[in-house]
Amino acid sequence: MVLAAACPDLSRARLQRLIAGGHVSVNGAAVQKSFRVAAGDRLSLEAPETEHPAQTAGPGVPILYEDDDLVAVDKPPGLAVHGAPGDSGPSVAAWFTGRYPDDARAFDVERPGIVHRLDKDTSGVLLLARTPQAQTALSRAFEARKTRKAYLAICMGKPEHERAVVDAAIARHPGDRTRMAVTRQGRPARTEYQVLASDGERTLLLVTPESGRTHQIRVHLAAVGIPVANDRVYGRGGEGRQLLHAWQLTVPHPGGGKLTITAPLPADFMDAVRSMGAETIALPYSTPTPPLRTEDSS
Repeated sequence: MVLAAACPDLSRARLQRLIAGGHVSVNGAAVQKSFRVAAGDRLSLEAPETEHPAQTAGPGVPILYEDDDLVAVDKPPGLAVHGAPGDSGPSVAAWFTGRYPDDARAFDVERPGIVHRLDKDTSGVLLLARTPQAQTALSRAFEARKTRKAYLAICMGKPEHERAVVDAAIARHPGDRTRMAVTRQGRPARTEYQVLASDGERTLLLVTPESGRTHQIRVHLAAVGIPVANDRVYGRGGEGRQLLHAWQLTVPHPGGGKLTITAPLPADFMDAVRSMGAETIALPYSTPTPPLRTEDSS
């Protein structure tokens, strides 16, 4: 995309909106995004300042790591990553806009800095880009599966195997577009889980999704008969929020090397672990604190 290369300080989403709004012209005539630029053409862009709508920032969001390229936060349960268009309720996007107003102006008005998502009731590590260049690099890393995501989940029941992989395609539920479902017509999805502790009625799992489909962990665990505890959509419901926590994330840093970030378990999750009689959790690999950035060995 010629415009993206010429304007690295603007996100692709914002550039697309500018084109759709008639702010991009070639040789004096407004163009659409499918227009092919030829040698000698004169490309013009009028970029009015982004006006982010007034939003409620909501509760503070703990920062796990921060630099000029990105910020990693510990998203609290119950806080949306971003709202629907026109939604002025609390969200991580609203918090980002309030904390980094200058950075936010370079992004799409509705999803500033957003690289990936967590469900509203899922807690843990969430990355946001502070520049369009970082957003592009991080988004491509997620798409190319160059990231490692590790979740902790408390599920109902106990799986037959201590360690297994759920390999089942996922798509929109044919009868309810707000839900996802395992279906042969879906997109490939793989989720590995490992039992860490169990009291027979509930099990603490380390879950590592190899793909990033919507609601993937919740759908896959429900499909094999061990739904996430308190999941009202794919499980049996219950008191409190669904007990799923984005515990650790490793990504290629846009500036080089790799970044590993760990989010501590929130109080409600720890209470549930203790109620299972598991005072300590034996995790199979290290939990660097503070976040660890290492040189890329590849």
